Amino acid sequence: PEPITDLKILSRFAYANQMAGKLPEAESYYLRIYNQDSTSIPVLLNLASIQARRQNNTKALFYYEKVIAIDKSNFAVYKQLGKLYLDKPDNEAALKNLQLANRIRPDEADVAADLSLLLISKKQEIPAGIVLKRALAADSTNILLLHCQAKLTYVNERFKQTIQTCIKLMELDDRSDEVLNMLATSYFMLKNYECAIETFAMLPDLSQTERTYYLTARSYKGLKRYKTAVSFYDKTLTAAISVNTDIYYDEMADTYGTNKQFKNAAAAYQKGLFFKDKAITYYLLACLYDTDLKDKKSAVKYFKKYLNIKPPVKQEPYIAYTKSRITELSK
Repeated sequence: PEPITDLKILSRFAYANQMAGKLPEAESYYLRIYNQDSTSIPVLLNLASIQARRQNNTKALFYYEKVIAIDKSNFAVYKQLGKLYLDKPDNEAALKNLQLANRIRPDEADVAADLSLLLISKKQEIPAGIVLKRALAADSTNILLLHCQAKLTYVNERFKQTIQTCIKLMELDDRSDEVLNMLATSYFMLKNYECAIETFAMLPDLSQTERTYYLTARSYKGLKRYKTAVSFYDKTLTAAISVNTDIYYDEMADTYGTNKQFKNAAAAYQKGLFFKDKAITYYLLACLYDTDLKDKKSAVKYFKKYLNIKPPVKQEPYIAYTKSRITELSK
């Protein structure tokens, strides 16, 4: 019966609730133990784990830091602190804890990967290379570590080494977009255009970007296959332009019109038409010239363009108005 003060009984209740997924109840029992003994490492670890599972990283960090204050050689806690500080993000604290974890276990892949990527982001390539060399010595086919190795050589523009690592990753069945991009770009930088084209082509359509099309185009140009190069420059331009560009110009034009900047509005509508030939834009532009700019010739021109583009039936009121305005303005 309550109040329970026996630490063993409280620990059993806490553990049972934790295993059942009843985290608030488990936390309440662990806190009762903590209030009696704030230096119990198992209790601190369980409280930290519960907070991490509940996405309360601030409290998880608090309990893990208390563990480290007691046990300065706890690899698992340094590793967790590193990950939590990366998520925060607090890169300095993450670096400190990942380095401490790595000193204890330099062969552990997850820590070595997180630490090397953090060092690469800080342009500390030499320490990153040392970390990866030690970890890869223990596990030379670890895909996570090889990814980091490829990134390290890629950012250092050591493209031959990047190619070697990426090929090794592909042999391990890693054909991710990141690997293919690094491999293809490395081929391109070494002017191995055939391999660059072949590798970029391995990317699925959804992963093709302005950049991949551009480098493919330059590769074809480098091979003097100019017709194909032009077709990929065309794809580059298409990828570079937002599918909503015409809408943005229409919105800009409407804003100019509302502010009575009618010439600017007309220019914006015309730019929108460059990206997409839309019937309604011709209509709005014609109305602008007709009503606000009092330019009959331009109004007729764009009213006719509106009809020539064959607007949909649902725009019948606009069609009828357009025909009547053409007749009136042509007198």
